[in-house]
Amino acid sequence: MAYDVEAPKYVRLAQTLQGRIEDGTYAPGTRVPSENQLVQAFGMSRPTVVRALELLKRDGWLESRQGYGTIVRGRPAVVEEKDRRGSAELTRDESRVPGRLVEVGRVAVPARVASVLGLPKRAKVLMRRFLVEEDGEPVELVSSYFPAGLIEGTELESAAPLSGGTRAHLEARKKVRFDHVTERVSARLPDTGEAQLLGLPDGVPVLSVLVIARDASGQALQVSDVLLPADGQELEDTYRLS
Repeated sequence: MAYDVEAPKYVRLAQTLQGRIEDGTYAPGTRVPSENQLVQAFGMSRPTVVRALELLKRDGWLESRQGYGTIVRGRPAVVEEKDRRGSAELTRDESRVPGRLVEVGRVAVPARVASVLGLPKRAKVLMRRFLVEEDGEPVELVSSYFPAGLIEGTELESAAPLSGGTRAHLEARKKVRFDHVTERVSARLPDTGEAQLLGLPDGVPVLSVLVIARDASGQALQVSDVLLPADGQELEDTYRLS
């Protein structure tokens, strides 16, 4: 799968290390090479190695154990998809869900999405923004972002509601496979446009669920920012897609 912009070095290193976990080179329960060993083996700087390891820890592939080093956990644990918001966003049928598609177009990638997709600031991505409604009232605003390399040959840029969900659409047309999802939840204040769409007065926070769908190599295929009126603390979850 080709992207218009090459991913940063730390992302590429993380993908390489994850591949070695997948193929058994780094078996679950064993220690990964030290930072010094990785610096020497890959010819990359220590900050690059550290960022790659932190990325794999964040997504559940590695963990740090005091006095023992960095341990391989293996593929993130499989859990039930039931009631998982991430799965719901990937399978949402825009043509059947109450609500409306409010925006489709290429935009400058938001900073928090850029880091996940491995893109530089101001790179262009496709955004589909859908407002979910219940009884005519807005209850959820979903902004989904797709890297440029996944757009050609799909209907993602269509202003018409997409039927069947983005996961099925991309897997059928681009021959990619969605493997696992990471969800990061945090509270923040919405921008003016988001607040207007959700009908929120000034100063009311939203709960942001950043849904990151990846293939088996760890490459992000879709990032969706799901906004709901709420407050709360940040947390993260990772699980497999069947």
